[in-house]
Amino acid sequence: MFKKILVANRGEIACRVMRTAKAMGIKTVAVYSDADVRSPHVLMADESVRLGPAPAAESYLKAELILLAAKETGADCIHPGYGFLSERESFARACAEAGIAFVGPPPAAIAAMGDKIESKKLAKAAGVNVVPGYLGEIADTDEAVRIAGDIGYPVMMKASAGGGGKGMRLAYSEQDVREGFEATKREGLASFGDDRVFIEKFIESPRHIEIQLIGDQHGNIVYLNERECSIQRRHQKVVEEAPSPFVTPKMRKAMGEQAVALARAVGYYSAGTVELIVSGADTTGEGFYFLEMNTRLQVEHPVTEEITGLDLVELMIRVAAGEPLGFAQDAVKLNGWSIENRVYAEDPYRGFLPSIGRLVRYNPPLPFALSENASTSLSTNGVDSAEPRVRVDDGVREGGEVSMFYDPMIAKLITWAPTREGAVAAQIAALDAFELEGPGNNIDFLSAIMQHPRFQSGALTTGFIAEEYPDGFHGAPADAVLLTTLAAVAAFAATAEADRARRIDGQLGRRLRPPADWVVTIGGTDHDVRVSTDGISVDGVELDLSLEYTPGDRMVMAEGDEHLTIRIARARAGFRLTTRGASHVARVLPARVAPYAAHLIEKVAPDLSKFLICPMPGLLVRLDVAAGDRVEAGQALAVVEAMKMENILRAEKTGVVKSVSAAAGDSLAVDQVILELE
Repeated sequence: MFKKILVANRGEIACRVMRTAKAMGIKTVAVYSDADVRSPHVLMADESVRLGPAPAAESYLKAELILLAAKETGADCIHPGYGFLSERESFARACAEAGIAFVGPPPAAIAAMGDKIESKKLAKAAGVNVVPGYLGEIADTDEAVRIAGDIGYPVMMKASAGGGGKGMRLAYSEQDVREGFEATKREGLASFGDDRVFIEKFIESPRHIEIQLIGDQHGNIVYLNERECSIQRRHQKVVEEAPSPFVTPKMRKAMGEQAVALARAVGYYSAGTVELIVSGADTTGEGFYFLEMNTRLQVEHPVTEEITGLDLVELMIRVAAGEPLGFAQDAVKLNGWSIENRVYAEDPYRGFLPSIGRLVRYNPPLPFALSENASTSLSTNGVDSAEPRVRVDDGVREGGEVSMFYDPMIAKLITWAPTREGAVAAQIAALDAFELEGPGNNIDFLSAIMQHPRFQSGALTTGFIAEEYPDGFHGAPADAVLLTTLAAVAAFAATAEADRARRIDGQLGRRLRPPADWVVTIGGTDHDVRVSTDGISVDGVELDLSLEYTPGDRMVMAEGDEHLTIRIARARAGFRLTTRGASHVARVLPARVAPYAAHLIEKVAPDLSKFLICPMPGLLVRLDVAAGDRVEAGQALAVVEAMKMENILRAEKTGVVKSVSAAAGDSLAVDQVILELE
């Protein structure tokens, strides 16, 4: 077995690999950029080596620096995490030449599956279903338009070496192809060093289902059931679950056997994932097609671990050391249900714009230790327990910073329960208890998805988010019962605040009793709330509600017909209450004061529609207009790159460009003015 492992990545996956390595008695080495000097993965490792400046292209993606760090520290193996290094044949070969084990598949398999065009040809030859499309190299936009027309719209344009949702564009028309083809090429070149693009038919009402594989160097390959990853935004996975609510045992077997056949055809070993696009309209279960094979560990691997009892990282390390798997296909379990939500640094209330900054507060729900629920021996180790459990995989800490240079994922929240309904309920409760302040985050949005009737029914497609939130996200809807409970909580908290205020020493006169009668305005409705030693009533109705709140608390536990965890913060004239996928501002006034609120003047927000404002920190890649140009509403004006993704900024209204305040190549701050219209 290895003595020292270098983890060639950062963030939560680096921490994840190190936890398993330490449990196996293997020393760990972290590598880091200038942006990650005090990151948790660096502090967790036994040794650490600086790679270079913050941009990944100058640090984490430099294979020669990774190898040099391994040699300097005496590491005898390298685990690439999710890094793109794991998809580079040359890096795996360089490891072998240096006498350092690569914890991943053989170089030939990486080369075969790393190119999406060539991998589809190999998949077809191996008897795997493939999506109709054009697999040749496309010279320019005009040729792309012709090919898309021949295939038939809608089509998907993809960077050949792409992954992680980057370098992908959906086109419903010729205009979409002309607008997106060059952007796809640029994203492919910037992220993967390869600007080749291929085009294939887009399967409508599609479900994204993938098969997890693990193989050893002795010819043993098994599939570890499936994961469903249909909940995506801009082709980036948001929610994953295992197993899939759509897949039948017969379908699982057919998918798994095709995935194993493909892996065997290229001499594959280690962990890998065969991704499939599945027609949700085909109830026969035969409408599935090969999408790509990821020759590395996937972000969503924890849900497979939760339902099988396997530690995939440990298996990868043992396979790299030459050990056999030790179990066959018929020993693989499918126990219960697991769901993973990706907590991103993005603001769903502002069109999911990337967000950066310091984690002023970071307090995830209490996790269930990985070492207690994962094993390579397929033993129960708590996996067969009927109690729902929560797991958090992260690589950040309170006070740390979310950087513009890397992926915006902050943490992965994983739940397990005997049933899908139980895993969903555990997610909702855990998301309510997740404290995260500083950068914008998608916790409310994730909770809204978990509560959505369509999600709970399992009727998923990759278009779920676009279809269910066509006008953007504005918070999960709250019913009258929830708003009534929140009104009671707000009045109870106001009473506690008033009671503390009256107890301050040195006050003139006698101490006043706190108000008992309040008017709470929430959701545009006024509620008369009475708080007394006998209980709480809202609009004359007594509530069976147990509450506890001390001024300064950040959480309130409300126990009644339903158990609620509510994040509470002071707001102007009241409180901001966050639970069940939305924040609600409750204005709380003593009943004798409330009538006068009607006379307050509302402040009108200024009209900023004449400005093109950068919505996130990023690089201005392209500016398409100049002073004096006339623009139409909806016209593309500029392209800003942030967190490895290009974002097209469009005109809000028709007008003439009065002045331009930025140029292509400029680094822009959030809310920086790019241009002004007359």
